[in-house]
Amino acid sequence: MTEAVAEKLDLDHLRQWIGRSTEASDIVTAQLVKGLRATLFQEIGEPKAGDAVPFTTHWCLAQPVFAMSQLSQDGHPTRGGFLPPVPLPRRMWAGGELEFVDALRVGDEAKRTSRISDVTMKTGSTGVLCFVSVEHTITTPRGTAIRERQDIVYRDMSGAAPAAPAKAPPPAPVAKHRESHMADPVLLFRYSALTFNGHRIHYDRDYVTKVEGYPGLVFHGPLQAAFIVEFAAKLHGGTPPKKLGYRGVQPLFEGSEFSVNANDTAAGMELWTANSQGQPTMKGTATW
Repeated sequence: MTEAVAEKLDLDHLRQWIGRSTEASDIVTAQLVKGLRATLFQEIGEPKAGDAVPFTTHWCLAQPVFAMSQLSQDGHPTRGGFLPPVPLPRRMWAGGELEFVDALRVGDEAKRTSRISDVTMKTGSTGVLCFVSVEHTITTPRGTAIRERQDIVYRDMSGAAPAAPAKAPPPAPVAKHRESHMADPVLLFRYSALTFNGHRIHYDRDYVTKVEGYPGLVFHGPLQAAFIVEFAAKLHGGTPPKKLGYRGVQPLFEGSEFSVNANDTAAGMELWTANSQGQPTMKGTATW
């Protein structure tokens, strides 16, 4: 089956998308900030023009909008366009890197310039994986605010859904810093709404369990990363990391408690989200 899937992937064709770019812009509104603060378990307040906003607010801005007729079964747009048309059905946010240069503020007009930087294929224990890396630069009238790389992974639907890694991860270290929250369906719905994310694995239990074979609704990768960034900043006097790299280790599902954890290191902090069993689901490394 792996060989058949690999043959479907014309990597040379997909790599022709490297270098393609697009731009989009949006306004940071007070209403958006209130919604994101509430979703990140922060004090909501009454944000005013000029106030700093949550550090990953840019993930809620200028999201692509497609007609219902242009959506695939999974709720994502049909393949092609800016992203290469990878012919694998499962699509997830695998990880990336964030570089914070300047704070976004209420009232800012933010422009995102995006570029496909790489397309690669790997074969692992869960089958054939295709990775698409996208570089983004977020600017405001003051200049560059954020630089980032997003790694998107596509995989086949054959075999069991990756509910856990093929090999159990080593036990997480005891966290010096920790906070916990409940991963309930409302939290996931709110984040899908804020990011205009139609991916059904985050809100449609029948689809995610019966079609994609997961045991429950899947917690968004960027939402886990957002919690990691905010926790790092809170532990560092409100200052976000200069750089934060993060990667998903295994899916996190709704229905139980999850935690955000951190330990200090000589270079900065090691952070991770974990499921109710304490197993890491996303890991991050922050430096200032």
